[in-house]
Amino acid sequence: MIISRTPFRVSFVGGGSDLKAYYSNNKFGSVVSAAIQKYIYIVIHPYFHNKIRLKYSLTEDVETIDEIKHPIIRACLQKVKLNSGIEITSFADIPSGTGLGSSSSFTVGLLHALYAHQGIVRTKPQLAEEACEIELDILKGSGGKQDQYAAAFGNINYVKFYEDESVDVSPLNLDQSIIKNFESSLRLYYMGSSRKANSILKDQKKNMSDKNRVKIMEKMVCLSENFKDSLKNNDFELVGKLLDKNWNYKKKMAEKISNNYIDKLYSIALKNGAIGGKLLGAGETGFLLIMAHDHQSIEKNMDCRLLKVNFDLVGSKIIYKD
Repeated sequence: MIISRTPFRVSFVGGGSDLKAYYSNNKFGSVVSAAIQKYIYIVIHPYFHNKIRLKYSLTEDVETIDEIKHPIIRACLQKVKLNSGIEITSFADIPSGTGLGSSSSFTVGLLHALYAHQGIVRTKPQLAEEACEIELDILKGSGGKQDQYAAAFGNINYVKFYEDESVDVSPLNLDQSIIKNFESSLRLYYMGSSRKANSILKDQKKNMSDKNRVKIMEKMVCLSENFKDSLKNNDFELVGKLLDKNWNYKKKMAEKISNNYIDKLYSIALKNGAIGGKLLGAGETGFLLIMAHDHQSIEKNMDCRLLKVNFDLVGSKIIYKD
């Protein structure tokens, strides 16, 4: 039996520049993001019957890979050439569709577990690259590349996406005191419900042909380097302001990214001491990331379930093998 554990992620600035529609027409895209200690677990166990059994939100029991309904599982099994006699189950700390990159964490974690089941070692770059290949090239997904790299690598990273499809992952290597202070300044407020990101991401892709929106994205890319430097310099006031600026830019990239409810909650947070924040993921719902020196007043006035943030510094990992 194999169990993989793969983190979800929080994206701070530059999101959207990891879309091919942007970085393939510009020198590069860049983001600052971090893996967090909320995980998806993939369990692989030999199946007594010469079949494939899958347990996720549905249960599938099939004879061949081609019969599998779940597109990511089907593509991953085809990739690693594992045909039968296997049972796959998944568990997650947080529901999918909430803006924490869960689909890519699932893909990375599944690949990691499948390879480990066969006794094959894959590096973090290989896991991220193969997850991107499956989600973006094989399945023609509308997302970008940052989630796969955050899930595979873990840590707090400055990531650049180049025209030639190469990706450079630079860990910020922050002092432990800065990491602890940064964690304590962040909260995730749950907006409720979940959604598929495809329609919003398709709008963002379409808007990459709009010169004004491309200029906005260029500003967001510049913010990522400023954010990295201000975080390394322990300047949390500037970090919060850059988050806020990024959120205001992001809302201009597509119509459905925000709504009245999200804007109202964000306004409440700012009035009660927040120094910045943004909605995570493509838009509309999920988690609102809020940064503040003190969250007490914000928590009292935000009628939302909240999560504290702790960073995962390891990335996708095999936590059990027997």
